Amino acid sequence: MTGFVELDVRPILRSGGEPFTQIMQAVQGLAPGQGLRLFATFKPAPLLSLMGSRGFTHEARELAGGDWQVDFTPAVSPPAPAAKAAGAAPAGSEDWPAPLRELDNRQLDPPEPMVRTLAALEVLAPGQVLAALLCREPVFLFQELQKRGHSWRGGFEPDGTTYRVLIRAGTPPPGAAA
Repeated sequence: MTGFVELDVRPILRSGGEPFTQIMQAVQGLAPGQGLRLFATFKPAPLLSLMGSRGFTHEARELAGGDWQVDFTPAVSPPAPAAKAAGAAPAGSEDWPAPLRELDNRQLDPPEPMVRTLAALEVLAPGQVLAALLCREPVFLFQELQKRGHSWRGGFEPDGTTYRVLIRAGTPPPGAAA
């Protein structure tokens, strides 16, 4: 039976805050085999896929008053490496050119980092690279990059608080939103 660490982010959400950092800190603090029981004011759909990519399954249930409880349990088998995720740069793609532009989006409130990054990509030719510094893993940005035909690679810097992503401009698929 999996033991759970409980994290209630409802007060943060109700006060207009963003609990992503607290959630990721709780995940990093889990012991091997331990799960996370999260309480939120809504079903955190983007977090479900992010946690799945980190090797967790989930069970979500609605509570009284519209709140949600989500139990994240470590999967029995290890997750696929992040480089295999759709849109992520494949292994062996270290031959990327140096970034033409660097953005520091760490002090911006969502959705401004994503808007600013996508706008900067619009002026790049296919194959050119943009670097961006963010204060969290850009889950929603990754979805947009995939839709637009771009590839990326990234991760947290050694400080554990800065996420650096390199994005190589691609050719949008036919009919994709530009």
